[in-house]
Amino acid sequence: MEKLLLGIDALNFLEKEGFPVLKNALARDENEAAGIAAGIGFPVALKVSSPDVIHKTETGGIVLALEDGGATWEAFKEITSAFLSDHPGKRLEGVIVQKMGSGLELIVGVLRDQQFGPVLMFGLGGIFVEAMKDVSFRCIPIDARDAKEMVEELQAYNVLKSTRKETIDLSVIGDFLLQISKLVERHRGIHEMDLNPVFVSSKGISVCDVRIKIDQ
Repeated sequence: MEKLLLGIDALNFLEKEGFPVLKNALARDENEAAGIAAGIGFPVALKVSSPDVIHKTETGGIVLALEDGGATWEAFKEITSAFLSDHPGKRLEGVIVQKMGSGLELIVGVLRDQQFGPVLMFGLGGIFVEAMKDVSFRCIPIDARDAKEMVEELQAYNVLKSTRKETIDLSVIGDFLLQISKLVERHRGIHEMDLNPVFVSSKGISVCDVRIKIDQ
């Protein structure tokens, strides 16, 4: 039987597997949200957590760049009230409070092809993925050379090599792609995985959001 892991469950799964994940926790009310945010450190983002909604942006269920406890408290009230009003019958587990990511946005995906088996996809995220459709593919498992080539094949490779603000260590991206490949080899029940966005900067790499289809 196939199971869909979303939100905090998917993030926890990756964190237990040793992946760098932006700090996060689930809040059930506005006071808890403000307390979690203070513990994580500002700025933070809030995301509605519901097993019935895959794309939170389509529901207005995300608020970004909250700078203090008061703003977090108010944002929790606003997005939960809007969700319950606009989506009657859909379950609301709470709100994920997450440290804001920074850097260049990446997208990493896994899919299972009937002929080739598990396939790894990599590209730039954010506006690039929609505007340029600039991605590379390899069959899993990959090695270090494959990972390096996946990065270098992108049309936007020069963007990765040197942004205006900072220089990114591209080996960090290659290591991350290898880590994903090894994860899929360990967990052969993974049918699909969508990591978007993943943030990379001179400080390293971190997963912001993930969706996973896996056999129970």
